[in-house]
Amino acid sequence: MNDRPDGYDYPAEVVGTIDQDDRVSYSIAAQAITASGVDMIWLQHEYGIFGGSAGEHILYLLDQTDLPLATHVHTVLSDPDPDQRRVMERLVARSARLIVMSTLGRDLLISHYGARPDQVAVIPHGIPDRSFGETATMKARFGFGNRPVILTFGLLSPGKGIDTMIAAMPTIVAAQPDALYVVLGATHPNLVAHEGEAYRDRLIAQTEKLGVSDNVRFIDAFVETDELLDYIAAADIYVTPYLNPAQVTSGTLAYAVGLGKVVVSTPYVHARELLADGVGELVPFGDSAAFADIISGLLSDPARMATLAARTYALGRTMIWPRLAEASLAAFSGLAGPKIAAPKVSSPIMRTIGTAAITRMTDDTGMFQHSRLGVPDRAHGYCIDDNARALIWAVRATGVEPEKRAKWLATYSGFIDGAWNPALATFRNFMAFDRRWLEDRGSDDSVGRTMWALGVTAAESDDASLREWAMGLYEQALPTAAKIESIHARAFIILGGAAVLAKSEHRFTRQLLERFAGELASLVAAERRPDWAWFEIVLAYDNCRLPEALIAAGRVLDRKDWVQTGLATLDWIAEKQTSERGHFRPVGHESFGREYAEPLPFDQQPLEAWATIDACAAALSVTNDAKWRDRALSAWRWYLGDNDVGVPLGDPATGECFDGLHPTCVNRNRGAESILSFQLAAQAMAAIMPRENRALHLAAA
Repeated sequence: MNDRPDGYDYPAEVVGTIDQDDRVSYSIAAQAITASGVDMIWLQHEYGIFGGSAGEHILYLLDQTDLPLATHVHTVLSDPDPDQRRVMERLVARSARLIVMSTLGRDLLISHYGARPDQVAVIPHGIPDRSFGETATMKARFGFGNRPVILTFGLLSPGKGIDTMIAAMPTIVAAQPDALYVVLGATHPNLVAHEGEAYRDRLIAQTEKLGVSDNVRFIDAFVETDELLDYIAAADIYVTPYLNPAQVTSGTLAYAVGLGKVVVSTPYVHARELLADGVGELVPFGDSAAFADIISGLLSDPARMATLAARTYALGRTMIWPRLAEASLAAFSGLAGPKIAAPKVSSPIMRTIGTAAITRMTDDTGMFQHSRLGVPDRAHGYCIDDNARALIWAVRATGVEPEKRAKWLATYSGFIDGAWNPALATFRNFMAFDRRWLEDRGSDDSVGRTMWALGVTAAESDDASLREWAMGLYEQALPTAAKIESIHARAFIILGGAAVLAKSEHRFTRQLLERFAGELASLVAAERRPDWAWFEIVLAYDNCRLPEALIAAGRVLDRKDWVQTGLATLDWIAEKQTSERGHFRPVGHESFGREYAEPLPFDQQPLEAWATIDACAAALSVTNDAKWRDRALSAWRWYLGDNDVGVPLGDPATGECFDGLHPTCVNRNRGAESILSFQLAAQAMAAIMPRENRALHLAAA
């Protein structure tokens, strides 16, 4: 990486460089890496190395190559800012393997960023291979004589706890008058920019006030690794008095262990893990008395010092660079080989799904149908399909701010109520922006989706008035719904009717479901071939709604045969929607209408992923078979980047969702159907995730 105009004088092993803030440079590097014939990419990730917000430019490189990626994550933040979270989630999504240096780092990647447990390897911080017993030689080199040396290294800043150790020195000196505390390192550049050397001056003043200025030596210098190792070798005790409990890694702590130093440290994450099992000593944060007591005791007990040093050096043998290389190569096993189109990604489901997209697409009339990029498209007005979906979402969005939710419920139900055409006893569909209905009668599908929304509202709404309205309009429209022939529209009607019957008996609904579901089940037998177990001779849109409807009807009507047919057909379509690599690949729009043909991959629509998740949730409810949760999770990950292009469509922060996936990119429009598919899929995922992982909130903060 070049972070300055004139670059660096790299050795011949370096075959290319990247200018930190130039995105084009990342693109050129991606092309060069791909052309070089390497098997995989091994990325060392640390915030601050790469350009862009939170180092996002490195994602631009990774998005332009399909090579398997292993990412060595040096810092895992428990409380990242939005940009840091976004970048890390994308890295997790893109990486086939993640390597961290501590168990806590692994836990954070899984719980905070959605990594899979089998995706993450823990490999301790690597260290140089240095011989044991160089202390006397190095003391002489630095002019420490035979004094007992206590060393701390690092850029000086208040978080390092240096003042805690200085406060311990009077007690240590009382027991060991010639003890020397060496503070090695320059002041942190950010601190220098803010207040110059005032912090260092305060520390020096502290030593003078305590009468230990002859026992504390400040070495104000940046030192390279080899010289740092020599300083550590000169120490008898290495101290890290850091004040941040969450510090996941410390390279210098690892170096001290590698050189067999006796270590005394506060119990931050890396120290707790590295110094477990009797290697080193831990003291409470900010406890000068504890530092004084332990260090004084160690310096007066050469036998214990020797025992600890031997244990520490033995541990260090497991961390030297050759061992790191071996462990890394083991972690890479299976990654090299055939190139993959996109990485595995685990869902960051422990997130709030924002509602900014809902707000953007809704006005006082209803939800706009389309958008041009992120701008509502008034030219295409509104449709009942989207407002029916929006009503289902709002009924289930119990975590949304009550005033917002009440307004949305009134808006979407009002649109549906106004769409009813009593003269023809059916629903209209399309409305212009000026509130003119553009037809007298909507499509069968629009009627089916509206009946679904009314059934769900009548059964699930927590508003008694809204339930009464929905049931009344549902009953008015039932005779029209009963005449519909389209099997997809019938599936929507079945879903609405099943919701009604799950709450109370309704004779006409029962009769309708018995007829519709029975005919739907019979289609499977009629169209069956050895390689084709489906309801039609073609694949189309909303495919998974067909088996979902059979499962739902079978459940409320106690027809186990329908449930089994629904499960079998869902199993069949799920296999069709699984790529060679194993990720979810919905039936593409190009596939529609091709008789007995294998599905084509593009264009992929968000609607299909939501339908799959709902159907898998229905299957899970009747079987309790975890494979259905796994399949739902695979479809959910499709929104988040585990897809053929490796690019996320959904944004959990805003609730936005792109309109589709093309062979090389996304459709960057964000219309109502896509947004609602993502939002409703999120609600379904929240309902089926195990309770210990269920932190997917559907309300905006």
